[in-house]
Amino acid sequence: MADRQKSKKSGNNFIVSSVTKDLITIFVVFVLVLVLSYFFNIFLFIVRLFQKHPRAITYIDEIITGLVTLSVSFSIFSWRRWKELKEETSKRIEVDEELIRIADTNVEVERIINKQLRCEIELRSEKKVSSLRLKSNKRNE
Repeated sequence: MADRQKSKKSGNNFIVSSVTKDLITIFVVFVLVLVLSYFFNIFLFIVRLFQKHPRAITYIDEIITGLVTLSVSFSIFSWRRWKELKEETSKRIEVDEELIRIADTNVEVERIINKQLRCEIELRSEKKVSSLRLKSNKRNE
């Protein structure tokens, strides 16, 4: 978090978040798969399989439906985990702020106690000194 604040202050540093990196990676892989499948016919074996076994093509709609459902399900799963993580992070931030507040309060209380103790020690030492002076004055008289 301190790094982000520093980068916002300087303005020259551009930090790419991990989300942006992941999205760029997904896009690059997607384009790479499209290009490879176009030029090299990578998935030609699927077409040949269906040509050899025409009855297997009847299951292609179930496979595609299953894969789409799986993809949507993983998207919902990821979104829900992201929301949970966001809530937990905000709770942790609140707890951290409360701990910092308590620590600051404890430091202030210790400072006040130390000040009171110093004052009390000074008063006692002044009383001792004054009582010793009185005793010495009585002896001198």
